[in-house]
Amino acid sequence: MKIKRFIGGNLESNCYIVSLNKDGCCFAVDPGYNPQKLIKYIEDEQMSLKGIILTHHHHDHVGAADKLSNHFSSPVMMSFEDSIMYKGKVDKYLNDGDIIEFAGENFVIRLTPGHTHGSICIVSDKNNAVFTGDTLFDTDLGRTDLEDGDEKEMISTCKNIIDKWPDRYTIYPGHDQSATMKTVRRYNSEFLQCLEA
Repeated sequence: MKIKRFIGGNLESNCYIVSLNKDGCCFAVDPGYNPQKLIKYIEDEQMSLKGIILTHHHHDHVGAADKLSNHFSSPVMMSFEDSIMYKGKVDKYLNDGDIIEFAGENFVIRLTPGHTHGSICIVSDKNNAVFTGDTLFDTDLGRTDLEDGDEKEMISTCKNIIDKWPDRYTIYPGHDQSATMKTVRRYNSEFLQCLEA
């Protein structure tokens, strides 16, 4: 699995283009900015965009989704809970435990509320990778003080979902750098505080 990160906007949001095999199958996670740059990369690499997965509805993670979807005729997917706040089109609602198959590989959707009520993470056990949106970062957690954030939900997510991820997993967050869960467990004080709450 190849993961190409693009950083965009004043908030320096991460978009990931994930390619899965030599056939050029790929999908996008959280295209927030620079749709023409993303389109150019996908076309230059001669890839076929099979889907766009949005981890939550905030503009810095969804702003380029419609343009990508229209250009490549690719479906946009996100949780129903966050689709209520999202202004664009959604072709498929994602639920906890859903499995999305791309090029023979399974990606499991986990509903991880806290930053928003419908935040999701995308787990690839085969590749030891999790795309965490704004739920989990290397050294902190996503904000819960925005209009549909919830601290109690974040605590539950940390205890019941994230803490079950093995140390070998690498998280690919919506901002900042990737990190292993081993690093998260060592340096992410906000995560550790949630486990003790």
